Amino acid sequence: MKQDKGRILIVDDDEKILFAFHEVFRKEGYKSGVARDGEEALKKILAEEPDVVFMDITMPKLDGLDALRQIKQQDSQIPVIIITGFGTMQTAIRAMQLGAFEYLTKPLDVTKIREVTRRALASARSSAFPPVSGERVSFDADIVHRYKLVGNSVAMQEIYKLIGSISTTPNHTSVLILGESGTGKELVARAIHANSATDHEPFITVNCTVLPETLLESELFGHEKGAFTGAIERKIGKFEIARGGTIFLDEIGNLSPTLQQKLLRVLQEREFERVGGNDPIHVDGRFIAATNRDIESEVKNGSFREDLFYRMKVVTIHLPPLRERKEDIPLLASYFLLKYNDQLKKSVRGYSDMAMESLQKYDYPGNVRELENLVERAVMLTKGEVILPETLHEMSSSALVKASSLPIISSIFSRSREHVLKAFERQFLIQQLTKYHGNVTTAAKASRMTRQNFQRLMKRHKIQAQPFRR
Repeated sequence: MKQDKGRILIVDDDEKILFAFHEVFRKEGYKSGVARDGEEALKKILAEEPDVVFMDITMPKLDGLDALRQIKQQDSQIPVIIITGFGTMQTAIRAMQLGAFEYLTKPLDVTKIREVTRRALASARSSAFPPVSGERVSFDADIVHRYKLVGNSVAMQEIYKLIGSISTTPNHTSVLILGESGTGKELVARAIHANSATDHEPFITVNCTVLPETLLESELFGHEKGAFTGAIERKIGKFEIARGGTIFLDEIGNLSPTLQQKLLRVLQEREFERVGGNDPIHVDGRFIAATNRDIESEVKNGSFREDLFYRMKVVTIHLPPLRERKEDIPLLASYFLLKYNDQLKKSVRGYSDMAMESLQKYDYPGNVRELENLVERAVMLTKGEVILPETLHEMSSSALVKASSLPIISSIFSRSREHVLKAFERQFLIQQLTKYHGNVTTAAKASRMTRQNFQRLMKRHKIQAQPFRR
């Protein structure tokens, strides 16, 4: 018999999940207990004092996130790993803000479970897990729609977790966002700001490539009247405007050596002077920088200051290119379809199977921005209700639709119209239920349908509302 290595509590209303976890932990030498809802979990934590908790989100009586908040109020040191079959940006951010040790999506990998358990036990025993008060949580459930961060891939779930963790840190914690053009670096910066305790303060964006050095310096620091030719009055700079909010420096790799040195002083001393001024001005905002360059290589070759680089990268977020998270393309394509249907006053209902296949095969050197542009043009050019591969081919000379796939286009027209619409109906239902968190009445109203018709479609496609709640 293996030595007892720790006590694990598994919280889930699915008996198969409970059994599977129990077997994994038994073979690893852990003692495991089970609870079937959040209320039972709270009682067992008090009675049994487990070392680690694995907990599902969607459960009766008390769901996983509400239970997590109460657990953290009872014992801020206990590591709680949230598991869910319906991972979204909202739940990932909220779970991390509430103090989850880790956030895993089903189906679960046994190797991952073992690795997370070892880390959680080590953290618990060293009391290294940081306490997070549920009272400080300021979660915006509509952020995905306001800031267009769309995607449920594993890569994006990791980004959402980082956003949740960063938003609970002090405002002076700097963030460096790395990623190719079009991956959504500013959207991530806005999401960090929106989920922070200072979300009511300004979010200021400065593109470091737009202005020449002298004008950019004035834009950042401001200037006094008479500081230089043309300075006919005092100008307040972006740093001063941002104050206790967030300043986002896009393409920071383009800063001149002089401005790099001045920015380093701001980050170190938290103060600066306007151009031509002598009075120090204190700034207490969060600095978020982004670049599409290989900044580490530029540090090595001397074109970017090493001390500034390390001062900026207190937390680093690497945004994956779209070609590395292609499983998000259908969701993104659906999101942009709804957006441009609304903007262009069109009524395109979806994509044919071959059109979606073409979208998923393409590598998108322009990333999400390129996909959005393709969908916008497709919605504009489509005459019927369904986007076809030939429409995509007409608007793109890039290899989006390869010649080898074009002979199959004719077969699309032989498919019944009902088949295409049925596929879109299911996609549309899932999207609306996800957007409105399983609220059938609201989803039906937003879809301009009666509740009865919406429910009839759900029944036809064997879709239930419960999994989409939360």
